[in-house]
This record gives sequence, C-alpha cells and structure tokens, in this order.
Amino acid sequence: MKIAFIGLGNMGGGMAANLAKAGHEVHAFDLSAEALAKAGENGCSPFTTVPEAVAGVDAVVTMLPNGGIVKAVYTNDVIGKAPKGALFLDCSTIDLATAREVAALAVEAGYEMADAPVSGGIAAANGGTLTFMVGASDATFEKAKAVLEPMAKAVIHAGDVGAGQVAKMCNNMLLAIHMIGTCEALALAEKAGLDPQKFYEISSKSTGYCWSLNDYTPAPGIGAASPADNDYAGGFASALMLKDLRLAMEGAATAGATVPMGEHAKAIYEAFVADGGGNKDFGAIFTTL
Repeated sequence: MKIAFIGLGNMGGGMAANLAKAGHEVHAFDLSAEALAKAGENGCSPFTTVPEAVAGVDAVVTMLPNGGIVKAVYTNDVIGKAPKGALFLDCSTIDLATAREVAALAVEAGYEMADAPVSGGIAAANGGTLTFMVGASDATFEKAKAVLEPMAKAVIHAGDVGAGQVAKMCNNMLLAIHMIGTCEALALAEKAGLDPQKFYEISSKSTGYCWSLNDYTPAPGIGAASPADNDYAGGFASALMLKDLRLAMEGAATAGATVPMGEHAKAIYEAFVADGGGNKDFGAIFTTL
C-alpha cells in the first residue's frame, strides 16, 4: 500500500518507520530536514511538499501539533491533491469540533476519514505498540485497521467520527489525575517516614494500583523505569499534557460535564509549565512536592 505520512516528530517518526518496516511504500513529509533524513534512513521516501507526498497514495496519515495545523494541511495540501477515494487518518490529538469539521470536508470531497489519536508515548511509537482510538464508520474503520495495525498493539473502534478524540481527551484527563495522585502519595509516604520503595511494593499490589505507579513510576530509583530516572527528560512533556487537559476542559464545557478534578489537574500543570517545566516529563510534578 502507498501511504503518505505527514508529521515526523517524536511520535510520527517512529510510526512512519514501522509502516515502512511492514512493507508499505511510505511517502514522508516534515518541515524538519533532519526528520526527513531520518525517515529516509528508516525506509521511507522523503518528499519536500505535502501535495507531492500525497499524490498517488492509497492513504494519508497525519500526526500534527494542533487542530489549526491539521485543518490547514488538509484543506490546503491534502484534499484535492490526494486521489479521490483515498483514506485519511488523523492521529493528532486535537479538539473535537475541528476533527469533525475536517472529516466532513474530506467526505464531501470524495474521501474517507477517521480520527485515530494514540496512547502509549514515544517508546510505543518506536516499538509499534500504540493504542489507537478510532472514530469512523464501520466500513472506514475496517479499512483503517490495515494501515494502523503495523503501528499498534491495539486498534479500537471508539464510535463515529470524533469519538476517537473524545476517548483521548477522557483518557489523558484520567492519566493526569492519576499521575498527580501518585506523586502526592509517594511524597507523603516518604515525609511520613515510610520507605518509598516499600510503599511502591505495597500499593502496586493493592488498590492503589495504576499505570502511573506501576508502569511509569514518577519518583527516581523507585519502581518501574521511567523518565524520572533520567531527570525527567524524554517521555511525555508536561506542556503536551497541559494541551490535552485544556482540550478536555473545552470538551467538558461543550458537553456540560462537571470535571472538578480535571480542572484542578489543569491548574497544577499550568503552574508547572509557567514555572519552566514544560519540557519535563509530566511525572516531574513529583519534584514540586
């Protein structure tokens, strides 16, 4: 299959490489010459413009920073440039309204489109073990699976167009809340005189079990290996978590949902990012306690 991959950042680079490894012909585009060169080393064919990359392909996958860029790329450079009937898969994390608007424009122009945001982070993107949350019709989802599976450990049909973005914003709001609670519990255990490693051993096998504690422990030298063991470098940047929390709060306001813990998590990450922690992994909240 010929697949254009637009956006070769921390996540997209590894994703495109896994598509090439699976035997697909991958047309890669990014504004970064370094990212393009790396894509070439990983078996992709670099292109210097989006219209050139999408010409003649069966599918287009995008992994872009925000909804404004997603809309601009599709309306200016993809719709009308890719062959009619091509499948569009946007794996970016963006606002629900933009996801639905771009999909409607694509369908009106004769394409199929799904929103397919991901969970798993950079390591999973490189390892081909992402979880995809897909918003699409039943028929489009079946086509999307063939493109997404080489990059995934799970491809889940969340519902109609937009449902993938709803799943992503809810998942990451929950993750932020879990992470803050995990950091608070580890700090409290230590300050109250309990060895944090002992607390980890107990809580990770008790009702405190959660991904942030068991698989991504935010305290250095304790539990699972994580960016905490590398001065919180790499991983999932706090600025990106804040972006996702803001999307979740926008979604909650639109839906009329009450999310006080989500609001508080957003305030905590806003303060941390404002204090210069935006590039640190989101588990670095531990350092503030």
